[in-house]
Amino acid sequence: MKSSERLVGGVAVLDLSGKITLGEGGIVLRNVIRDAVTRGHKNILLNLGEVNYIDSAGIGELVAAFTSVRNQGGELKLLSLTKRVSDVMQITKLYTVFDIKDDEAAAIASFNL
Repeated sequence: MKSSERLVGGVAVLDLSGKITLGEGGIVLRNVIRDAVTRGHKNILLNLGEVNYIDSAGIGELVAAFTSVRNQGGELKLLSLTKRVSDVMQITKLYTVFDIKDDEAAAIASFNL
């Protein structure tokens, strides 16, 4: 998995691509979230538009990231889920946990800045 970060209107947008799986993909996700929080970013938007696969360990990392950011007083939201990731989120009922957006501008505006 690969990631890049950009700041948009006070929100750290993390653009992810590849697979979020047990092993390297999950570790990369954990590290980029931890780094963003350590640098003081409280509002984080994960752009999953280029993530083509996520397994149960990857789902676990997303939930852990969500909890970690929330415990630090921040918000973590998801953007642009692919069909495969969207299906997994529906099967696991995590649509009720995460705030998921399809439009980046709307997602940025939805944070309490």
